[in-house]
Amino acid sequence: MTDRSPDLSTLRSPLYGTMDRIPGGTMVIPLVLGAVVGTLAPGFLELGSFTTALFATPMPLMALVIFATGMQITPRSIGPVAGTTGALLLGKTIVPGLLVVALGFLVGLDGVLGISIVAMLATFDNSNGGIWLAFTGKYGTRTDRGAYVASAVNDGPFFTMLFIGAAGLGEIPLESFAAAVIPLLLGILVGNIDHRWTEILRPVPTIVIPFFAFGLGTGIDIGAILTGGMTGIVLGLVVTPFTGGTTYLAYRFLLRRGKRAGIGFVAGTTAGNSIVTPAIIAAADPRFERYVDVATVQVATAVLISAITAPLIAAWFLRRHGALTNPDEDGLDERGEPLPAAAGQRRDEALGPASEHR
Repeated sequence: MTDRSPDLSTLRSPLYGTMDRIPGGTMVIPLVLGAVVGTLAPGFLELGSFTTALFATPMPLMALVIFATGMQITPRSIGPVAGTTGALLLGKTIVPGLLVVALGFLVGLDGVLGISIVAMLATFDNSNGGIWLAFTGKYGTRTDRGAYVASAVNDGPFFTMLFIGAAGLGEIPLESFAAAVIPLLLGILVGNIDHRWTEILRPVPTIVIPFFAFGLGTGIDIGAILTGGMTGIVLGLVVTPFTGGTTYLAYRFLLRRGKRAGIGFVAGTTAGNSIVTPAIIAAADPRFERYVDVATVQVATAVLISAITAPLIAAWFLRRHGALTNPDEDGLDERGEPLPAAAGQRRDEALGPASEHR
C-alpha cells in the first residue's frame, strides 16, 4: 500500500530562513510586525500574564542580550588584536560620535532633515559584527577577524549615552548610565571567570533578538514607519561612506594596511541592537521621548541599508587595488605583502622542477 501522507517538510514555511536572508531581517521584520500588532490590536498585548511578558516587555530580553555580549569580551580575545580593535573603535565609534556631537551643538537635538541627533548617534557609533566577520572571513586576515571584539565593545547604548551625557546634550544621570552598563560588566566578569558560561550563552542574541524586537515594535505607531522609513534610507546611505570612511583612514594611516585598507569600509554598518538605543536614551532623559518612534524606524532602516552598502564599497576599494583576495590562502601579511615562507615557495614554483636538482 502506497503511503500518500504529505511530506510535512515541503509544507513548512521557512520563517527564520526568510528573515535571515535579509540583512538585519531578524531584527527589522519582528519590529515591523510588532508595530502592526501594537497599532491594530493593542488589546492582545494587554492580556496579561505570559503573553504580555513575552510580547510587550522587551527590556528584560534586551538586558539578557547585553549580558551575553559582555561574556564574549576576554583578554584572550582582545589581547592579540588590541591595536586593530583600537583603530576600529577610533574610526567607527569615537570620531563619528564626536562629529555628531559637534553637529548637535550647531543645530540642536532636532538634527537635520528630520534626523535627530539621537538617531545619528545610535546609527554611527556602533557596527554590525556579523557583517564584519562574514567579510573579513573571506578577504581579511586573522587580525581583522579578531578585531570583531570592537563590535562587542561598541554594541548597545553605552557610547551614545556617554556622548550625550559628556557633551551636555542631555542629562543622563549617573545611575541610569550605571544601570545600563552593569549587565555588560557582569557579563565580562562571569565570562572571564568561567569560559563554559561564555559558550553556553553564545547563541543567546540569535535566539532573543527577534522577541525583543517585536516587543519594541509594539510601541511604534505605523505612521512613524511611513515617516521614518524615507529619512532612514538617507541615514543608511550616509553611514557607510561617513563612518566606513573614517575607519578606512584609520586602517590606512594608523595601521598602515596599504592596499588592504579598504577593509575598513566594511565597518561602516549599524548593529541591529542599536535599534533599541533611542528608547533607552529616552528612558534616561524624557526630553528625547518625542524622537523615539521616528528614530527607532530610522535606525532600523539604516541597519538594513548599511548591511548592503558596506560590503559593496569595501569590495570595490579592494578590487580597485588588486586586493580582493584571501590573504591567508595567498600567504600574504596584513599589508598584502608575501610572507617570507610564502615568497620562497612561490619562487620555487616559478622556477619549476629544475630548481629541485641544483
